[in-house]
Amino acid sequence: MLELLFGLALFLGIHSLQSLAPQWRQGAQQRWGALGYKAVYAAVSLLGLYLLVQGYGLARLDPVVLWTPPRGMQHATILLMWLAMVLLLATYVPGNQIKAKLRHPMTLSVKVWALGHLLSNGNLADVLLFGGFLVWSVLVFRAARRRDRAKMYSAPDGQLLGTLLTLVAGTGVWAAFLMGGWHVWLVGVMPFTRAG
Repeated sequence: MLELLFGLALFLGIHSLQSLAPQWRQGAQQRWGALGYKAVYAAVSLLGLYLLVQGYGLARLDPVVLWTPPRGMQHATILLMWLAMVLLLATYVPGNQIKAKLRHPMTLSVKVWALGHLLSNGNLADVLLFGGFLVWSVLVFRAARRRDRAKMYSAPDGQLLGTLLTLVAGTGVWAAFLMGGWHVWLVGVMPFTRAG
């Protein structure tokens, strides 16, 4: 469990610098240079991700059950994952109305992903992993919105074609995770089986 906690602290901590500690980040970039900062950022991110994945995998071998989620929660997770995938793709598809309206769809995607998985998983490791990402995404989203207001940020208007492409691509990725085996390959769990 310590490996999971340490991995979460490293991974989420380094990914919080821009939103929650911008002055420290700027100072580190000045001290180490852009390339040095990116190297440290990448190394800490990869180490954190490795520890997080290893720690979560080990914790699943000997689970500490906090509660057993009702069966319907697994169905809710599947639906919320569709929304999370659409929001994730909205980050990358140019000219879509979702990004124009929400401004930070990736952070919202993480928030929906974490909430969905918290609803259908009741082990301590799940609560730490998904709860950690949920708290992180809430804090980072709030900081980003505050930054937008301070800068009077105005996103360009999105186009219908970009929005439709986002919805289709997001649905495709969701279907690949749900029925195409991506979730089994990454996590070792078949979502349909758990929700059935």
